Amino acid sequence: MNTDDGSSIDILLNLWDFGGEKKFRILFPSYVSGASGALMLYDITNKDSLEDLHNWINIIDNVQNPPRTKILLEHKIDLEDQREVSREDAMEVFNQYNFEGEIMSTSAKTGENVENAFKMLGEQILKNSLIKCSNCGKHYPIELKFCQYCGSKRF
Repeated sequence: MNTDDGSSIDILLNLWDFGGEKKFRILFPSYVSGASGALMLYDITNKDSLEDLHNWINIIDNVQNPPRTKILLEHKIDLEDQREVSREDAMEVFNQYNFEGEIMSTSAKTGENVENAFKMLGEQILKNSLIKCSNCGKHYPIELKFCQYCGSKRF
């Protein structure tokens, strides 16, 4: 991934898929706390999936140390002819919860924009959650007062 100054950086993404299942909600806060980012998605063929986002976002926003980056994906765009969720309804949710970037349309079936969604997440994490050390030039979490690589104090 390229940074604002033109240098390149590798970002390792550790992913947890909760699949919207209610039985995992009790575990969800412990996984989300301290995460740098969250990909949230709704199924364009299922209006309830957009409504369920309100509950998931509420959990995310109320954990200690919530993700600084939230990306909204619309999923199953290969089934556009079965769409139940309008772009206008999705934009209301997008704006209400201050998602980053734009709503990205994806399809696991065709692979459309799947890689781009992860790239956007990485770019937004770099922008919102990491800072470049003025001493060693490596990026480290913005919450830290000292660079985890060289020990330099952030000014």
